[in-house]
Amino acid sequence: MAWGRMRGLASLAALVALAACAAMTPGPSVSPSNALLAGAQRGPAIGSLQISPEDAGGALVSFLESCPRLLQRQDSSGLTRPGDWLPACDAAASWHPGDASEFFGAYFETAIIGDGQAFATGYYEPEIAGSRTRQPGFDVPVYALPADLERGWTQDIPPDERTGQPPLGRWDESGSFVRYFERAQIEDGALAGRGLEIAWAADPVEFFFLQIQGSGRLLAPDGSVIRIGYAGQNGREYVSIGSVMRERGLFGEGPGQYEPSMQGIMRYLRENPQEGAELMRLNKSWVFFRELEGDGPLGALEVPVRRESSVAADPSFVPLGAPVFLTLDRKIANGLWIAQDTGGAIKGANRFDTFWGAGGDAREVAGAMSGRGEALLLLPKGTLERIGEQ
Repeated sequence: MAWGRMRGLASLAALVALAACAAMTPGPSVSPSNALLAGAQRGPAIGSLQISPEDAGGALVSFLESCPRLLQRQDSSGLTRPGDWLPACDAAASWHPGDASEFFGAYFETAIIGDGQAFATGYYEPEIAGSRTRQPGFDVPVYALPADLERGWTQDIPPDERTGQPPLGRWDESGSFVRYFERAQIEDGALAGRGLEIAWAADPVEFFFLQIQGSGRLLAPDGSVIRIGYAGQNGREYVSIGSVMRERGLFGEGPGQYEPSMQGIMRYLRENPQEGAELMRLNKSWVFFRELEGDGPLGALEVPVRRESSVAADPSFVPLGAPVFLTLDRKIANGLWIAQDTGGAIKGANRFDTFWGAGGDAREVAGAMSGRGEALLLLPKGTLERIGEQ
């Protein structure tokens, strides 16, 4: 996701970004660079959307938490200005969550961005076994951001191609600037002995997927919980192992084939440990973490993301902090969400990643989430008139 998940990761995150299964199914491609260029048309009245009181109440809480950033952040979608959100944010501060449906009807109008055809996946906050100290059964290092990770031009990039932001890398022993260690090198001990370990995980497969999510909880043997979040990434290539499995014909219903979901991918990795370890190393990206405080993982807005209220979106097409209403063929994801996160695989108009919290049920829902339908963006009243409907 956000919180950086490979997302922008979160995002990330890392992506930060993306749950592995999210990258396996291509979303709609959009050529315009932002929502204003994609076109914004007036949608149906909010009163016709039949937003449930529970749905609206959760969205109101998340919207209010987003307001401090909404009122300061420049909107790369081209649709809004910080001041546009002030009336709604002022009202949200004293609005009772039980009457939240009326709040959204009073302060917002709906917009269809581009063709409005939505594709949504899911992500969650993983819970895996971990420990602050290394002990038997806890041997997978969780690294903090290394001090030698920096940006610069490597010698393999000719001077006439050095445009934009330099890549991430490090200075090697010979004084040359080179790409940073990739996953295989880090797993083989390239960072060992430098005091970067903030915790130790028990299962390399579970930790691999936690890195993809970009944030999670480590459950220690003594019952304590260590919440970790995205701190940075090594700058190396992210490879969707789900896409590789698809190319190799490993998805299907026949013998030796697996379900095209996160659960199916994990089953393959466990049933084929040597091939699975090699497959994971194809993803050269490595995520570094920091310990988090508070009651929830942080999204790209640096506010907590909430179960069934927060969604990751492309900030070029959705102002971060804005409400979004989804109507999908996966009804569990229908309703009102607040865009509070980003993701490496979450690109383009009407592409979303729904957040499902932590725990076993969240993992099941997020791992199998793939829904198509329609999306409505909720904008402050008067926005469409000001920008001129496309």
